[in-house]
Amino acid sequence: MIQIPAMDLAPAREELRAELDAAADRVHARAWYVLGDEVEGFEREFADACEATSAVGVASGLDALQLILRADGIGPGDEVVVPAYTAVATWMAVSLVGATPVGADVDPVTYNVDPAAVEAAITERTRSILPVHLFGRLAPMEALGKVAERHGLLLHEDAAQAHGAGRAGNRAGSLARAAGFSFYPVKNLGAFGDGGAVTTGDGELADRIRLLRTYGWRRRGQSEIKGLNSRLDELQAAWLRVKLRRLEAWNDRRAAIARRYLDAFEDLADLELPPRDGLHEAAWHQFVLGSPERDALGAGLQEHGVQTLVHYEPLPHLTAAYRADGHAPGEFPIAERLASRALSLPMYPHLTDAQVDAVIAAVVDVSSPPAR
Repeated sequence: MIQIPAMDLAPAREELRAELDAAADRVHARAWYVLGDEVEGFEREFADACEATSAVGVASGLDALQLILRADGIGPGDEVVVPAYTAVATWMAVSLVGATPVGADVDPVTYNVDPAAVEAAITERTRSILPVHLFGRLAPMEALGKVAERHGLLLHEDAAQAHGAGRAGNRAGSLARAAGFSFYPVKNLGAFGDGGAVTTGDGELADRIRLLRTYGWRRRGQSEIKGLNSRLDELQAAWLRVKLRRLEAWNDRRAAIARRYLDAFEDLADLELPPRDGLHEAAWHQFVLGSPERDALGAGLQEHGVQTLVHYEPLPHLTAAYRADGHAPGEFPIAERLASRALSLPMYPHLTDAQVDAVIAAVVDVSSPPAR
């Protein structure tokens, strides 16, 4: 039986071993390990890839989001509208700057935040809307932009799962005032540890984020503002430059796998599938299907050697951290229904055709009723 992990990072490392080793040697030869030539080079290249004016390397995706909010002056007393269905980091970034995350329910097909729910969540304290391109599918940014404009709000992006996603020439990372990216190892563009970046078309905002990421320094030891220590190191940047050159091809492979899954499962009535529209616009960070028998499906696939994951349960508002703020089950019924049914299949560019065949066969076998 083929054993197929939900995520396998080893093949990418093997594909790029010589280039990654050369990049590491280049860093060691300079003996400069934080905020140097490699970070500056990666920032230029990543900004270009996102069709943004600037990119600022930071320590994590969570830091990228909180630095955006801090740079825009969002803090205690303010509210930021966030999706109910997302990783908890989206909510945590708002909390870490002292503001209040206000959840909005999501579209039952795309899992992305619903603009109508966002508008309903706006109060006189709202300062920003922070949508997520969930699982690599672009959020409805045009509609959200209109909501933000009507209410005089800032619009930011959580693009942590959307490296390379784009629509009509517009890339994730250039669809709002600023975007936060994560380079956690399992991302489409993953480092060998934590890392993140902010992209923006606003030079003044980029400059403020650069101050905030290093103690408020423009000159060493001279703190102009109160900042953090959130820096992308040289070694991670050098490796990310290597992997960035493969991102488009790897995303194409993800889309090809997604198409095979969609074709194979379209007649399985008990499964809820991602929509086909935007097949090549999405980054396909995850392939998430829904099933009323999610746990049984996952157990059955495990018996066939196919590992699956659940993204995300509990949802942020149902974690202990946010239940303490008064959140409770039933608050976001669509998101909660989706989360109880969601199952992530193996999705990464180095899945072989044989492995994809095995995943498909297992899902069909487990999902199909026994013959009578």
